[in-house]
Amino acid sequence: MSEKEMMQRNVEEFARLQDYMIDTDKESAAYKKMKRRYIELKVILTSSGINLTELDIIKE
Repeated sequence: MSEKEMMQRNVEEFARLQDYMIDTDKESAAYKKMKRRYIELKVILTSSGINLTELDIIKE
């Protein structure tokens, strides 16, 4: 898998994950697990030079 394909996959996962987070109770165990992955993806994308200004709708 090329670096470009990997970044595309991560961006798509980041967007999808945020959709799930919006529909989930913030106090639930599922939300806490999703938030951990959200933070991981945010670090990966930011360190890869992806500007999250438009993509990050959760902003936590």
